[in-house]
Amino acid sequence: MSTPQILLALLAERPKHGYELKREHDERLPGAKPLPYGQVYSTLQRLERDGFVAVAEVVQEGGPERTVYELTPRGDEKMRAWLAETEPPLPYVTGALFTRVVMALVVGGDARAGLDRQRAAHLERMRELTQAKTAAGVSAAEVLAADHTLLHLDADLRWMETAVRRLADLTKEITR
Repeated sequence: MSTPQILLALLAERPKHGYELKREHDERLPGAKPLPYGQVYSTLQRLERDGFVAVAEVVQEGGPERTVYELTPRGDEKMRAWLAETEPPLPYVTGALFTRVVMALVVGGDARAGLDRQRAAHLERMRELTQAKTAAGVSAAEVLAADHTLLHLDADLRWMETAVRRLADLTKEITR
């Protein structure tokens, strides 16, 4: 996740204060890890220091003072360049599931049982997400986030099926 660029994109709409940016991040990116307040404010300070945002005003509406930030032309340029980037496919296997299967074989553990447990967990999560997509009041962004997760879980399940078929060969290779 690229917190600075996300905050710049949220500021493209209009000037906002940190609390509002945090709330919008969490609402507009359902299923993403919630953004901690401290990270919002420290990121805004760096963006201001680097000339990507500027303080538009400081307001006090019956509570603590709130610093409202606005996007600068330089920040707009940075945000649009980020949006135009293509996300490179990951060059390495980084999944904990892959690592756990191989290490189970290395130590003589039961990789098949681990894959079976993981499969059950994936299927349960898929049921939860499928049900959540049909709940009353669910937003289009929430459905899209659920679809993203469901497709990744499905890909994991297909990989697990392949891994189960290859366990005998993997075991021979690893125990040499």
